Amino acid sequence: MTIEGVLTKEFCLSGSTIKLLNGYANANYLISTKQHKYIFKSYTDLKLQESVEAESKMLLHLKSKGVDEVPEPIPFSDGSFSKKIELDGREQLCRLLTFVDGGFLGEATLNSELVKSLGNYIAQLNNALLDFDHVAYRAKKSNWDLQYVQLNKPYVQHISSSRKRKLVSYFFQQYESSLRPILQELRMGCIHGDFNEWNILLNDNKVKGVIDFGDASYTHIVNELAIAATYVCYLSRNPLDFTEDLLQSYHEIFPLEEKEVTVLYWLIAMRLCTSICNSSHSRVNDPENSYASVSEEKAWSLLEKWLRLGPKKVECHFRKVLGFSENSEIKPADVLDHRNEHLSRILSVSYQKPIVMERAAFQYMFDSKGNSFLDAYNNIPHVGHQHPKVVEAAKKQMTLLNTNTRYLYPELSLYAEKLLSKFPKPLNKVFFVNSGSAASDLAIRLAKAYTGKPDVLVMEHGYHGNTQIGIDISDYKFSNPKGHGQAINIFKTTIPDTYRGQYNQNDGTAGSAYAQEAIKNLPETLAAFISEPIVGCGGQVPLAKGYLEPMYHAIHEHGGVCISDEVQTGFGRLGNVFWGFEQQEVVPDIVILGKPMGNGHPIGAVVTTDEIAASFEKGVEFFSSFGGNPVSCVIGMAVLDIIEQEELQKNALQVGNYYQKCLYELQKPFQQIGDLRGSGLFLGIDIVKPGTKTPDTELASHLKNGLREQHILVSTDGPADNVIKSKPPLCFTKENVDEVISTLKNILITSNS
Repeated sequence: MTIEGVLTKEFCLSGSTIKLLNGYANANYLISTKQHKYIFKSYTDLKLQESVEAESKMLLHLKSKGVDEVPEPIPFSDGSFSKKIELDGREQLCRLLTFVDGGFLGEATLNSELVKSLGNYIAQLNNALLDFDHVAYRAKKSNWDLQYVQLNKPYVQHISSSRKRKLVSYFFQQYESSLRPILQELRMGCIHGDFNEWNILLNDNKVKGVIDFGDASYTHIVNELAIAATYVCYLSRNPLDFTEDLLQSYHEIFPLEEKEVTVLYWLIAMRLCTSICNSSHSRVNDPENSYASVSEEKAWSLLEKWLRLGPKKVECHFRKVLGFSENSEIKPADVLDHRNEHLSRILSVSYQKPIVMERAAFQYMFDSKGNSFLDAYNNIPHVGHQHPKVVEAAKKQMTLLNTNTRYLYPELSLYAEKLLSKFPKPLNKVFFVNSGSAASDLAIRLAKAYTGKPDVLVMEHGYHGNTQIGIDISDYKFSNPKGHGQAINIFKTTIPDTYRGQYNQNDGTAGSAYAQEAIKNLPETLAAFISEPIVGCGGQVPLAKGYLEPMYHAIHEHGGVCISDEVQTGFGRLGNVFWGFEQQEVVPDIVILGKPMGNGHPIGAVVTTDEIAASFEKGVEFFSSFGGNPVSCVIGMAVLDIIEQEELQKNALQVGNYYQKCLYELQKPFQQIGDLRGSGLFLGIDIVKPGTKTPDTELASHLKNGLREQHILVSTDGPADNVIKSKPPLCFTKENVDEVISTLKNILITSNS
């Protein structure tokens, strides 16, 4: 039978015009007669009959409650509201509804009056459904119902962009920890379940009605508001623009409970993730269905903005507009005082106004007030704060096993193999420890054991850790006015700085000249030469081009070994290379790793050669209680996987080059920027007195704290503490760079006036 035949036989609608409409899970047809319009729906999944009948009862219930403009089911000739009919050669479930006319919210420009009418309408509908229930809705388990949002997790794999996959994965993970524990406390009831912009009908700048009850369910009632709020947010210029109107108008008719307000941020995020996951899944399984992804671009845009806003800021906003008391404020001074009661004041705190941090995500950090900070500084969360792949790896392994290297477990050798694959062949043995400081300490022990010599050559302003050996080899520490001074077996060489140093042609000649001066004073009993490829505490100073090759050659002639401290420069941060020593076209004998390899989890390592490792084996046993434990190993592997999958080294190069380009443009009108240096996302901005190379420590501090006031995190370093350093997580974007540059520019303009 044809649709026309069904209409004639069952509803006495002959001569109708039939037009196929967009549909997601079923076929929809607009039926037009001379007097009326209807919607004919057909479903190939016959198991939906109970749900379809429940929907008809819900619609009739709403009609009886006086809810305006919802579709009304039209009975078949036998009085039923749905029927299995062989349609075009296939048995299908069919039904007919009245047509509800009106414009769509998706075609309108939002304004306060319109959004208030939406809030009122949804509240009225929810009130009308309080005394409606149906066993089919109780039993229904749909991936569009936010209480079952985890059913969408398998679809994350269909998101083509690794950067976008991690964003959705992050929200799924946060849902588990932040939302799921309190879901059982929320009110339940039947709701429409899909107040999206193409289901909401308007007339004269007011909400007239709603269509498509196919996603109705028995769920948490607040989901209704969360779904509507999602579409209001992404139809707005700024996400929170009209939320006050929506929430207040809803609340005055259907009062929200305080606990429902606390979950709205996460529910809105999960609605976006649900939409995105289903669009991506549909693209893979039904590429012809463009309707399924009609709103995906807007959903991605809002999800990015939602991440930046953060849960606390949104919750505080919602609480304020609804008249709920705001969460008690945590005062930084109180936290600092309490900290100082139990900890030494030798632990420094960043900024003139310290920040009480509460959570973080990728390149953003959030304080206790809900303020969002762009992190342009913290290089330890290498692949991004709280990266879901790292968190999941740690959580999974911690539920299984965490022990030490005296037991056998495959994670240790698998991680060692993967890590060593990133190094040139001579470097094929690794010792795992639990910090960069411990790695520096071990590296010097290895060097002395191998050479049998006591002396170490270190770099001016270098820093290598907080152990006693680490301090002994760190000019940054032992030459400090409060330091203990240079030990008798420590020799120091001049930093090959082409900006303030004696030689300033960075074409290889300066590097060679600095090297030759250092070589003249090498001690005969030299065990090792240690240096960072870019001297961080020296002010982000890259070693002059051509410096390390003659240095390494001379060190080897003296029987010493060469150590590259890659704690800050490694793992692709410099963009054009994976390890900093590669920029100098040399291969060290020992490499020190730390900070970024665990993305915040304490891991360190020393990578060396077979020969050096074998010499160390002649001494007493080496053992680290935590070094190489299985949790650390799976975290380390996750970090390496993310760097590859998200092409973060490439991102560091491209975004870093853009960052430098923007800084050079900023330097032209502002002579306070004396030098720009670094590579990839490891950059230094040398702040000086205009027209000179004299460090301007006061201005650098003003810029750092000024950026902090504008919610951007950077720090200062260098001998005069005048170099702004920016070493953000490698997921930093060009848009993030633009924010840093424009804010920095505004502060410079103000400081000049």
